[in-house]
Amino acid sequence: MSQATEVARMSESNQVVAKWDSIKQFYRDVMQEMKRVSWPSREEVSGTTLVVIIAVFFFGFFLWGADVLITLGFDQINKLFR
Repeated sequence: MSQATEVARMSESNQVVAKWDSIKQFYRDVMQEMKRVSWPSREEVSGTTLVVIIAVFFFGFFLWGADVLITLGFDQINKLFR
């Protein structure tokens, strides 16, 4: 085997090892960062979830009502110009 081929193989091997080491370091960093996270309590999550659900229904009904009123308005305008 030529020296250039062997150097290329060693270089590929080093790249694989370096890539694997960077992946392991990434996961170590992620685990370390997850330990620093301030997680909300069950009560906080339940409270904010309830607020979101209520807001979704409120705005859903509001937009439905606005859509109905706008549609009725355009229907009246259409009747005037026919």
